[in-house]
Amino acid sequence: MTAPNLAPASGPAIPLSVAPMMDWTDRHCRYFHRLLSRSTLLYTEMVTTGAVLHGDRERLLGFDAAEHPVALQLGGSDPADLAACARIAEEWGYDEVNLNVGCPSDRVQSGRFGACLMAEPELVARLVGAMREAVSIPVTVKSRIAIDEMEEWPTLDHFIRTVSAAGCTHFIVHARKAWLKGLSPKDNRDIPPLRYDLVHRLKADYPHLTIAINGGIRTLDEAEAHLGKVDSVMIGRAAYETPYLLADADRRLMGGQPGPDRHAVIEAVLPYIEARMARGTPLSSITRHMLGLFQGLPGARAYRRHIAENAHRPGAGPEVLERAASLVRRRTTDEAADEAVEEAA
Repeated sequence: MTAPNLAPASGPAIPLSVAPMMDWTDRHCRYFHRLLSRSTLLYTEMVTTGAVLHGDRERLLGFDAAEHPVALQLGGSDPADLAACARIAEEWGYDEVNLNVGCPSDRVQSGRFGACLMAEPELVARLVGAMREAVSIPVTVKSRIAIDEMEEWPTLDHFIRTVSAAGCTHFIVHARKAWLKGLSPKDNRDIPPLRYDLVHRLKADYPHLTIAINGGIRTLDEAEAHLGKVDSVMIGRAAYETPYLLADADRRLMGGQPGPDRHAVIEAVLPYIEARMARGTPLSSITRHMLGLFQGLPGARAYRRHIAENAHRPGAGPEVLERAASLVRRRTTDEAADEAVEEAA
């Protein structure tokens, strides 16, 4: 009898990732983020198994080769469907497949996936086992610390112990409880208190597992502080709202080189915009992800306004982004050097 084709439990942890975020981390957002950081792990929006199996795969799964390393996040609760979708993810070239056990929305609950699965760790273990048998890429799990009235540490401890027994060795933990009734997904990102200490304890108690922490982390300084206690940090909304923080992630967290300056990013994205528009993608579908690029600089508001007022117009092209960027003064070499010194201090 031959051994099952089990996926590797996990490769070496990448210190930083950008969270899967519905309506935000599509292929255009990820391409933009990759221009800022060569090494940060990027995630898709969550895609349901039904959509993967029966929907437009090019629209749902297509990505540019420049996006690597990139992970597909799946939502589902049927072992056979998740195994099939994991195989499809591998065929499409994804570097990792991730199971969503953290989303608290009503729609997700009605499909019996997302955070409600934290109440069924044995089922999650079966799901992970089925996915691992189907592929050779890593299978990971993203969860909360607990749901509803469940006690936080006992719930998290039992969940991790049960699912890791099925071979999953990489967990991304949003350090908040999820309330499945009474709180919207937005409120669930803000109201339940953050319990970073529980995720740190998880790594201390399960040193053989790869543990990533997520929730409320907004700066590279905060990420560095957590990396002394866990393997990896996942940043969500801050990476979208102030994306230029990613430009120094390679240098500070991964031993790489600093990213390009903001105007160089604009120049680098123009060929991508031209190529995607030639295939029918509206300009605004790409530029909407770039509104925060100059956040905090003089001229940032004019930059955002120009894009918002012009990117959707008939015939609008890359020149809209070029004109918007011209409203923000390019720093001199001396100013850039001074800023780098201040950031390193």
